Amino acid sequence: GNYPNPFNPRTTIVFELARPGAVELRVYDVSGRLVRTLQAGERFTAGRHEVVWNGRDERGAATAAGVYFVRMRSGDFTAVERMTLVK
Repeated sequence: GNYPNPFNPRTTIVFELARPGAVELRVYDVSGRLVRTLQAGERFTAGRHEVVWNGRDERGAATAAGVYFVRMRSGDFTAVERMTLVK
């Protein structure tokens, strides 16, 4: 999940790993376009982790208000969470 949700200008994405592994965290818009890669296969230890998204895209530009999805993938596990950015 993430908190706060809705958010402005930043939100914290929380996830837990049962065992150490590489993690991909990517933010997509409602059209399925990649907005931002937050983690691209970095290794994390087992346990709870938090990653902050500042509401900006890959170029550093502020994103528009609306619904976004964060996809977390580690090994065979994939989870998608809905986030709402308000202005």
